[in-house]
Amino acid sequence: MLKAKGLSTPRDLVKTILDAFLSSQEETLLGGFLEGLAVFAAEKAFGAKGKSSTTGIDIEMDKAGIRYFVAVKSGPAWGNSSQVAKMREDFKLAAKVYRQNKDALPVRGVNGCCYGKQAMKSEDRGDYLKLCGQRFWEFISGEPEFYFKIVEPIGHKAKERNAEFLAQYELVVDAFTEVFRNHFCGPDNLILWDALVKHSSQSPAP
Repeated sequence: MLKAKGLSTPRDLVKTILDAFLSSQEETLLGGFLEGLAVFAAEKAFGAKGKSSTTGIDIEMDKAGIRYFVAVKSGPAWGNSSQVAKMREDFKLAAKVYRQNKDALPVRGVNGCCYGKQAMKSEDRGDYLKLCGQRFWEFISGEPEFYFKIVEPIGHKAKERNAEFLAQYELVVDAFTEVFRNHFCGPDNLILWDALVKHSSQSPAP
């Protein structure tokens, strides 16, 4: 793929690989941050409990006479069919354990997605609700405009760290480029693709 992109210099190749890695890490970090923010909002608004004893449940909260078990995900297209089936099983187990209490309320599972929109018209998936973007943040905070309110502080914090990150980023690209050049470039500074492919894909000797 990197060859097909027409990358010709070691720095271009290193930067492309590093950017792809950072993009993946950013999504993971953002997901963790938004999950924590969702737990905090639900705690403040409804006295919710974060991190249930049941695996896969991120928030337990009582609202309008119903006990909700919430699994927080980043966006609406977060998992395949097996992962969705696992979430359904987590909801069933959480409900089973909770119903052992003599004062148990009616229960409902919620798949809360921190951003995005519903792909389907109905939020009701039968055995759970799927709430995305504005609808999810309104559900856990009680405020219809809450999803707007969280954008400003996130942007402010990111701006504070951006200059520091860019300076370190350039240093890392330079360092990695030098290592790559020493191992996979010829005297003319061109990439030795055969050497790179052999390093990444050749089967080990028996």
